[in-house]
Amino acid sequence: MPAKRKFEDQLAALDALRHQPPELSLEPLRKALTNRNNFIVAKAADLVRDLQLMQLTPELLAAFDRFMLCSDKDDPIKTDPQCWAKNAISRALAQFEHQDPDVFLRGMKHIQPEPSYGGSSDSAGTLRATCALALVQCRRLPEPDLLTHLIELLDDKEKSVRVEAIRAIEQVNSTSAALLLRQRAILSPHLNAKMQDDEPETLGACYSGILRIEGASAIPWVAQFLSASDDAAAEAALAIAGTHSPQAFETLKQRFAKAADPWFCSVLLSAMALTRQDAAIEFLLDQVRNESPQAEAAIEAILRAAPSDETKKRLKELVSGNQRLTRALAKAIR
Repeated sequence: MPAKRKFEDQLAALDALRHQPPELSLEPLRKALTNRNNFIVAKAADLVRDLQLMQLTPELLAAFDRFMLCSDKDDPIKTDPQCWAKNAISRALAQFEHQDPDVFLRGMKHIQPEPSYGGSSDSAGTLRATCALALVQCRRLPEPDLLTHLIELLDDKEKSVRVEAIRAIEQVNSTSAALLLRQRAILSPHLNAKMQDDEPETLGACYSGILRIEGASAIPWVAQFLSASDDAAAEAALAIAGTHSPQAFETLKQRFAKAADPWFCSVLLSAMALTRQDAAIEFLLDQVRNESPQAEAAIEAILRAAPSDETKKRLKELVSGNQRLTRALAKAIR
């Protein structure tokens, strides 16, 4: 049988397992996890995860170890291109809340350069990120050790890995974790020379993590980053809005009173709407009622925040008779 036909038949056989009782899928999946083809193993691992076949955890671990050893000894581009197998296995182990941290620590340290347009790129970023988040659920790992391992990814070359490492630290949900995120946010300007793509997403993850751990009491600290009126400041505004607190609205309103840049004013209005505070909606409606320079941005902010039917009715009444605002409302609705 031609190799391509055999490969397609193997994939079809795996897909057919979705429609069988889980107990009948055990042996075919156990065999598939030993396959040399990384894509077959990846499909099998995804099925194991979807069917919740936790009894196949030993086979997942064996397959992960095999591909990691191949990466160490052989050419990983040939044995597991794009880390398909390792990614799928780590996702399954993470969903099963596997408690042995060693497998995730190995994944967090793995780097796999592969040829790409204009040079090479690291295909193991997703693996490192998945393993970082999974490591948090390993209950036998003491918090100081856990944070020590996660810190190592805060200067990862891949932005997505840095962001997921920050989210993993957030999930530790402790005073120590919050302090680490504060330090990362403060040091960010000094890291920019090394990480050209660091901002603003990484900072946004820091701000959100701090607020989720500490609550509204951290709003004044995060608010200091609003002064720049740049993309990072926009992330701070949205993070503050995510607390859905009266203090969030008041903080954003105070910054809005001092803002001059039209773009940043619109960001602040959007953030106010996302606080879900009645006072915030009234403030935005006042911008429309008074036909302020930011009235159009206020209309868009209100509609983006999934307003109630009553709010939409009031908004339509306010723009009635004003052609400019009527057009802005129609455009925002579209």
